[in-house]
Amino acid sequence: MSAPSSPSANHGMNPAQQEAVNYLHGPCLVLAGAGSGKTRVITHKIGRLMQMGMPANRIAAITFTNKAAAEMRERAKTLIGRAAKDVLVCTFHALGVRMLREDGAVLGLKPQFSILDSDDVTSILKDAGGTVDAATARQWQWTISAWKSAGLTSAEALAQAADDNERIIATVMGRYEERLTAYQSVDFDDLISLPLKLLRDYPEVRERWQAKLGHVLVDEYQDTNATQYEVLKLLVGEKARFTAVGDDDQSIYGWRGATLDNLKKLPVDFPTLKVIKLEQNYRSTSAILRAANNVIGPNPKLFPKTLFSELGEGEPVRVVDADNEEHEAERAVARIQSLRAEGLADMQGKQYKEFRDFAVLYRANHQAKPFEKALRKAGIPYKVSGGQSFFDRAEIRDLCAWFRLWSNNDDDPAFLRAVTTPKRGIGHTTLGTLGVYASQYKLSLFEALFSSSLAAALSTKALGSLHEFGRYINDLEFRARHTEGAEAATAFMAEWLKEIGYEKHLYDGEESEKVAAAKWTNVLEFCDWMAQRCGGQIEDAAGVTAREVKSLLEVAQTIALLSTISEREKDQDVVTLSTLHASKGLEWPHVMLVGVTEGMLPFKLGDGADTLGGSSMADEAANDDMATRLQEERRLMYVGITRAQRSLAVSWTRRRKKGREMVAALPSRFIAEMGLDQTTVKEDPREKLRALRAEFAAKAQANAAQAAAQK
Repeated sequence: MSAPSSPSANHGMNPAQQEAVNYLHGPCLVLAGAGSGKTRVITHKIGRLMQMGMPANRIAAITFTNKAAAEMRERAKTLIGRAAKDVLVCTFHALGVRMLREDGAVLGLKPQFSILDSDDVTSILKDAGGTVDAATARQWQWTISAWKSAGLTSAEALAQAADDNERIIATVMGRYEERLTAYQSVDFDDLISLPLKLLRDYPEVRERWQAKLGHVLVDEYQDTNATQYEVLKLLVGEKARFTAVGDDDQSIYGWRGATLDNLKKLPVDFPTLKVIKLEQNYRSTSAILRAANNVIGPNPKLFPKTLFSELGEGEPVRVVDADNEEHEAERAVARIQSLRAEGLADMQGKQYKEFRDFAVLYRANHQAKPFEKALRKAGIPYKVSGGQSFFDRAEIRDLCAWFRLWSNNDDDPAFLRAVTTPKRGIGHTTLGTLGVYASQYKLSLFEALFSSSLAAALSTKALGSLHEFGRYINDLEFRARHTEGAEAATAFMAEWLKEIGYEKHLYDGEESEKVAAAKWTNVLEFCDWMAQRCGGQIEDAAGVTAREVKSLLEVAQTIALLSTISEREKDQDVVTLSTLHASKGLEWPHVMLVGVTEGMLPFKLGDGADTLGGSSMADEAANDDMATRLQEERRLMYVGITRAQRSLAVSWTRRRKKGREMVAALPSRFIAEMGLDQTTVKEDPREKLRALRAEFAAKAQANAAQAAAQK
């Protein structure tokens, strides 16, 4: 096998990038500004570590999304070659799964534990808290998730509960924890908190993982929460061979537990920390970067930096005002049409006229609607990014419940979904009796089903139906374990769907045949995708390294980690509509930031420094809270601006909808903070489009006259 190509040959990297790649022996923080080539630095550093003799399987690169992990894996393969496949490139959650599958036994977890999705968690919390109200259960879910992200158990949460409501939630959390243990299941927060428990409380596990990992690289470090930071610290140990890559100016997930304290802690916890700033931006023009630097300027800085670009001044940033949301959407469409008509070349003369070159970004999902209508009216194709995940569709969740039950018979939520979908003559009364029996003897529903004394509680017919279902699941598990490769998996799933009559179930459950057919197509696509993973034709986005060909049971065990089928979105030529949060990490030649009004971006800040101005402790706390939220909103605006490569338009409306009313609106303070030259930035795209159409019409007329004269 040939050695990886030498990243020290620099590959056109700037001095800061080279320094980050070549610093190998201690803790390193790379402050990577937007568009500064951070993925390139990470992949080259992996190559450099291997070149210096570190085995690929001792290098871990951890990121936050399956999509980012897949991209990094692809880039590493391109740079390093086949040897890169042994590098552990995965999300924090996938690493947690791997640790728990290998070492979870000390916590009482079987290797084939289940990972619950959000809906399962809601239904368990409803049961644990004795409520039928989904909204209440979801509120509990958010609070419990926040406590887990902060590293608290139910007992600790109860001890520090601030009021009766928190005491109730902490009590429900205790019952919820008991149920998860009984179901041999974990939720997504557990995939971080339980590995922390493993590393903190079991020295032999900690030593094994520290010996296993020679260097850990963490991407998007500013998005880590308190628990993830503790996991990282225990993984790297005293040798502290790690590289954290992040940008404090792009920290926009405070509401999800991400904390900038993790950046503050690094130099304290690792006094020999090397800090390297990447300030050269390879994405945007100087005009766009100047606006970005101006907006982020007022925020307090942990590590000050100023982005610069060598891509030239470029087009001025435009500000577009509109009467209301519909008018704003019309202007956005007119801008797309005019830029496509005239083109906008970069320094190399490349034009950006494809639909895929355009993005419309907004603060909240509901803002997409008028833009969808305007694009449809204009016949412009588009996609709404961050829409319903493929895995959120009922038909896919049905199949995943069956897969989960094969993998872990103790998974009660999966049992209840599989046994009733499609219906098989086992009613709610039978399941209710089984549930009471299982609770009484502290068994899972599947275990209880085969208990000898269950016959006393159920009719012979009901018991026979349950036994038949149980034997069928055992049979499926056995067959799935011995089904390897794409072809065998395809045949197995086709036969299984036929056995349970799933296609008929879909058609019986839908009034519209068209809807049922679409659902069945989704099922077939999903099965095809599963089969490809069994055949090693798709990289395992869950970061689980196994042999090239896998059994269907192995693939089923990684299902819960895969939130989207990324292969479905291959380079469509469509305009992107996206929230600012979902746009992070992406870029487009032409970006329109819309709805940039006070109360929307920044999002309504509530009472705070603007209104209170008091000096009591309560006033100061409210002021501090508002200042923190305003800083995060400013970072969100900064993220939006830095998605743009060649042109940026920022639009606001004089009036906006609030419920059923229209209310007066003001331009966001961030527009003034961009520091634009007001004489050059006002734009009416419709006027521009009219002028272009007139110009084209005049040219066509002249050409026709010339052709007539030549005749």
